[in-house]
Amino acid sequence: MIQEALSMLNGWIENFGLLSQGWRAGIVVFALVFGTATVAYIASHIIWALERKFSNTRNLWDDAVLHAVRKPVVAFVWLQGVYWAAEVAHHFSKAEVFKANDTVLQIGFIWIFVWSILRAIKEGEKILVSPLKMETPMDYTTVNAVSKLSRAVVIITAVLIAMQSLGYSISGVLAFGGVGGIAVGFAAKDLLANFFGGFIIHLDRPFKVGDWVRSPDRNIEGTVEHIGWRLTTLRTFDKRPLYVPNATFTTIAVENPSRMTNRRISETIGIRYADVSQMAAIVSDVRSMLESHEEIDSDQTLIVNFLAFNASSLDIMVYAFTKTTQWVLFHEIKQDVLLKISEVIEGHGAEVAFPTRTLHLADGLPASGQRETQQAKGSETGSDRTSGSDQPTESGDTDAE
Repeated sequence: MIQEALSMLNGWIENFGLLSQGWRAGIVVFALVFGTATVAYIASHIIWALERKFSNTRNLWDDAVLHAVRKPVVAFVWLQGVYWAAEVAHHFSKAEVFKANDTVLQIGFIWIFVWSILRAIKEGEKILVSPLKMETPMDYTTVNAVSKLSRAVVIITAVLIAMQSLGYSISGVLAFGGVGGIAVGFAAKDLLANFFGGFIIHLDRPFKVGDWVRSPDRNIEGTVEHIGWRLTTLRTFDKRPLYVPNATFTTIAVENPSRMTNRRISETIGIRYADVSQMAAIVSDVRSMLESHEEIDSDQTLIVNFLAFNASSLDIMVYAFTKTTQWVLFHEIKQDVLLKISEVIEGHGAEVAFPTRTLHLADGLPASGQRETQQAKGSETGSDRTSGSDQPTESGDTDAE
């Protein structure tokens, strides 16, 4: 069709004898490129106007489809226009390079189609996890894993179709891939271990993006920011990024405090031995206070008991769970509980104990201060006696003189 149209146009121009063949080819190519740019501009603005119109509807998927295909449609217009311009150039020049026009067109169609599907998958992922667009948004980690897997399937399929279009046998490619896969497996076993580790994370979902995780086996703790196919990115509490290979999570224990149902208050509080008579009343009032506290979950284990006779105190065990799992709010509740416990203790005229030591002396044995005083008095008496014995000697010497 293109060849027939070019032949008719070329013959019509030659009959009038207006221009040389080179000028005729240049004008036709320029007209095709200019027309392609015009059509691409118009198509882009039409789709953009449709996006604005459908954005007011309650259906979210039409917006996603229009946004996904807008750029591929423009690319399709340019691909078709450039193909026609290349065919015109091939008609006039007969250059060998233009013989690949049909193959480039086929590969271009495959690329544009794959690009459209990948953009549609990305737009669908944004909708499914957005709390503004969905009443009950899906889990980001699950949606992201399905999105990655879908994109991988689309790309692999597109590569195989493109190779078939280029004249390569898919069966031969698959056979070569099977043999080469063994060698690649031995050479990149760590990379494959991380890949399958990421697959297991997406499958088992021990944590998701936004969770706070830590490992008692390794020095790993932080908030999950991204789960890739090779690495999982954590943000530590001092705001440093921590990159952990996915294979690590298949060999270590991982705690997920973000999935706690409650947070625990576990304290041991001691009162003085002098307040032993008030122990039963204090324990009872503390238990009543916790049972009536609006932030303490009374459905969970709640223990307030006299625990032990300690070296300097009578210990009371306080064991309860808060309703909240938020770290900052938990500490505010714990502070309030401890202050109320201290008020209960003071209300009974008791005091919180602190480490003390009592020294008992045997009867009749003077204390160290008294012993030092007696020794000092004895020393003074001995000095006086010595002075008295010296005086007669001095007077006797005087008389002799």
